[in-house]
Amino acid sequence: MKVLVTGVAGFIGMHTAIALLKRGDDVVGIDNLNDYYSPQLKQDRLSHIAQQCPGAPFKFEALDIADAPGMAALFAQERFDRVVHLAAQAGVRYSLQNPQAYAQSNLVGFVNVLEGCRQNQVAHLVYASSSSVYGGNVKTPFAETDAVDHPVSLYAATKKANELMAHTYSHLYGLPTTGLRFFTVYGPWGRPDMAPMLFTRAILAGEPIKVFNHGQMRRDFTYIDDIVVGVVATMDRVAEPDPAFDRENPSSAGSWAPYRIFNIGNSEPVALMDFIGTLETRLGKVAIKDYQPMQPGDVVATFSDTSKLAAWTGQNPSTTIARGVDEFVGWYVDYFSTH
Repeated sequence: MKVLVTGVAGFIGMHTAIALLKRGDDVVGIDNLNDYYSPQLKQDRLSHIAQQCPGAPFKFEALDIADAPGMAALFAQERFDRVVHLAAQAGVRYSLQNPQAYAQSNLVGFVNVLEGCRQNQVAHLVYASSSSVYGGNVKTPFAETDAVDHPVSLYAATKKANELMAHTYSHLYGLPTTGLRFFTVYGPWGRPDMAPMLFTRAILAGEPIKVFNHGQMRRDFTYIDDIVVGVVATMDRVAEPDPAFDRENPSSAGSWAPYRIFNIGNSEPVALMDFIGTLETRLGKVAIKDYQPMQPGDVVATFSDTSKLAAWTGQNPSTTIARGVDEFVGWYVDYFSTH
């Protein structure tokens, strides 16, 4: 198959591209290589793809998904079989500082992806949603059937908007779409703005780490390899209408249209202080903790019910936090000792 991976120089994008190439798919990757965080890390991820998959049919194009003419030309030229849409302006806290970046990438850019799929008969669009859509919900574990009408950040609101926009295209044009609500992804080649990277850098440097809500937080940390297995498995099974969908009692997880939504997480939330303790053990250093109040737009806990994903794909995340942290720290020390 020929697959478009948007955000291919990103954390999940790089790992997904490698998995697809290693199993024999043709991959076209696009990314705008912006400076939200180190463009050098993004370039190094692209180099890592080439190193892991020498001679594989991979093509990279520097392209912003908000560029409507550029996206239309790409879709028309390449005629993709599948699209894995991972490009987005990420980060809950940054959405408080630069909302326009989220509007351009997560809304305008997503429309361009949908239009490319519609105009060029793409067989299946898989796209990144987020556990952030659960917003102010307090019932756990979070299930796809829960109402997600109370976002607490603009980032979350744009991800919920993506799900609504995808449903519209599934209904109007029969475009099969699958949204994946990612839960706190971590691992080698991760994003520098996320807690594992921030904490590790500070601990090794002997600097304080900011511990929000005074440490009273839990996260459903999900290792990158488990995420990629789920992404590829859902890409392979094209979304279908839900025969059990009840219009009198509608669920946001399915539809009469070829539209699906799945949580993709580890289903074992870890207390923030336990995660920090695991990092301390692996690094052999005690963190200097700077306890802070809750941040605007953040949530106290995330916890995924992944039974629907398991039933749909047969996949269940299995990486323990100890193994995941060990793999992450090993990569971090190796990478930053040479960069």
